[in-house]
Amino acid sequence: MEKTLQELAEHLGAELKGEPQLIITAVLPLDKAKKSHISFINDPKYISRLAECEAEALIVTPEVAEQAEGNLLVMADPYLGFAKAAQIFDSTPCPIPGVHSSAQVANDVTLGEGVYVGPNVVLEAGVVVGNGAVIDAGVYVGQGCVIGVDSRVYPNTVIYHGVSLGDGCIIHANVVLGSDGFGYANDRGEWIKIPQVGGVTIGNNVEIGSHTAIDRGALEDTVIGNGVKLDNHIHVAHNVKIGDYTAIAGCTAIAGSAVIGKYCTIAGRVSILGHLSVCDKAHITATTFVNKSITKPGAYSSGTTHQDNKEWQKSAIRFRQLDTMWRKMKQLEKEVLQLKNDRDSENE
Repeated sequence: MEKTLQELAEHLGAELKGEPQLIITAVLPLDKAKKSHISFINDPKYISRLAECEAEALIVTPEVAEQAEGNLLVMADPYLGFAKAAQIFDSTPCPIPGVHSSAQVANDVTLGEGVYVGPNVVLEAGVVVGNGAVIDAGVYVGQGCVIGVDSRVYPNTVIYHGVSLGDGCIIHANVVLGSDGFGYANDRGEWIKIPQVGGVTIGNNVEIGSHTAIDRGALEDTVIGNGVKLDNHIHVAHNVKIGDYTAIAGCTAIAGSAVIGKYCTIAGRVSILGHLSVCDKAHITATTFVNKSITKPGAYSSGTTHQDNKEWQKSAIRFRQLDTMWRKMKQLEKEVLQLKNDRDSENE
């Protein structure tokens, strides 16, 4: 793949300073970029590294552009420019359209134009696959599922019946979509299974990382909005709703019927209890335990940072002593107040 600097500038919406017809063939980090490569600087603190950088062009902020020389693409957010440029030079292999001879495709499956169905794929009755979709080796797609236009499902993913996947989605290897939610009623100690008859609805341009599981709803669908990004090893329980353009990092667990708003960021290993809501534009830091609804946009945290082990052990012991210490403090307050009252009485 080759692009001129002018073509990149137009695609990125950047101001070009330099040679418009310069040929660019790849995007690489500052310390790896060579001739015909472009890199980026998102922070002025990296300006000192320019002296050793061999990149033929750079994506920079206006502030950095005042101190840099050579071929520059100037824009407010060079990291966004890097992302867009990286998409152009993306070298991820894409298979030639067709259906592999070992694939098991039901008679009433609908395949769009330019679809790839890989080895040992199973497409059950009523499946609809949109134009340009790629279904890699070993994927199972259950009855009545929809795979959207230009979506890609990587190897060994399992999509249960009644799952709808939007356009332009990326589902990484070993994801499970539409497995039963954890729903049971207790009958004098015996757990009675509640059939999970809802489905999963996933919007457009959603990316789901490896080993993430999204349960089907009990009665209504579990819903993942447009543009949502889910990292690896995330659990989304039944009836959860995640709003558009929310991003969630790895090992987070969201319990049943929780509602997550739009434009949220949820860091790694966050736990969110069920039947609560998180408003739009909430930002939850790593390991936070969300045990009640969040109603105002902003940043939220819980948990503690690491300590030296011996210091942590001392802190753990003190934590257990907090109730006793609190009671002693309240008693001391009473005694001090009594002494004060006695002194005031003597002075009258």
